[in-house]
Amino acid sequence: MKINHAILHVLDFTSCVHVFAEEEMDPAGKMAKGFVAKHVGKALSSIDNKRGTFAPDSGFAEELQAYARGELGFVDLSAQIAAFVGEELGRADKAESTDVLVVDFEQEEERLAGELDESQAEAAYRGRARRSFAIMLLESKQAYMHEVKRGDSGLQQCEVARHHAILPNPSQKVASYALVDMRSLAVQFSDKPRKIAGEERWLIPDGLLQCSMQASSKETIQTVARIVEDVAEEYGANTATALSRAKAYVSENVSEFEEIVPEELGREVFGEGTPLLDRYEAAVAEEALPARIAVEREAAKRVARNHKIRTDTGIEITFPAEYGRNPDFIEFVSGPDGKISIELKNISHIENR
Repeated sequence: MKINHAILHVLDFTSCVHVFAEEEMDPAGKMAKGFVAKHVGKALSSIDNKRGTFAPDSGFAEELQAYARGELGFVDLSAQIAAFVGEELGRADKAESTDVLVVDFEQEEERLAGELDESQAEAAYRGRARRSFAIMLLESKQAYMHEVKRGDSGLQQCEVARHHAILPNPSQKVASYALVDMRSLAVQFSDKPRKIAGEERWLIPDGLLQCSMQASSKETIQTVARIVEDVAEEYGANTATALSRAKAYVSENVSEFEEIVPEELGREVFGEGTPLLDRYEAAVAEEALPARIAVEREAAKRVARNHKIRTDTGIEITFPAEYGRNPDFIEFVSGPDGKISIELKNISHIENR
């Protein structure tokens, strides 16, 4: 990752003094650079990121495009963002001191050359990486620290003091942030509802970006999995087999196309022309899922790669999702008494974990 520009503005609602930086952070500073890169990297890899599309009249989209064309400076744009966030948080029922971190960064395309589309291939040829714009709201925390001073007697004294401006560590998750691809204007964000001026609002998508709010990849996979499980249970089918087949489809399809097609998934899990497929398709329509759903590879890798089951006898089994549709490795057999037997096959070695 290459950090082109980074700046930090302070919104201190404890002292009621806001500090708007007039210069960018030192790009050569190892401490700041590591802090920024780690927070941005963690946000990029989060499977909880929601997607959004800018409204046609989004003022933020216009300002960002003006910045990309060189018509607006980075410091000026970041100050506008911080001022807006400060005004909104100042009207919240509970205003929390927050630092606004704004970053212009680039990241290399992860796909192989043969997988890049025309614009991506041209960018790679010209040595241009994917350029993005990040806005992160870093809520300050209170923490105790030691304080060394001279006591009334003049002797050295160590006291406990409270610090009101502790930023989240890079290992910690930031609740509110936005990531915008400056080439495609694709939006990813994370946020939480806030009570602002007596109304519940989503500050990032509704106020700052003015964009739509779509489910995250994790939420999408969970919704599809819930529908599959409900349909299988309703018709007395093996839910473990159905879910593992669904996860296998998600994992394989996303690895190649970075999307899932609910209709195809249903046929893969329940087969053609079955009552279960009809019920599944009706449930998908009720949830208003789109015909094609974009899903990040990282989300599919972490959520759908493995399937874990637990029996009522307390036995837990975790296996690769694709094995759920391959009886050469694992097979579920329903007995005449309604009980289920699980057979693990072709095992040459067992390791205690």
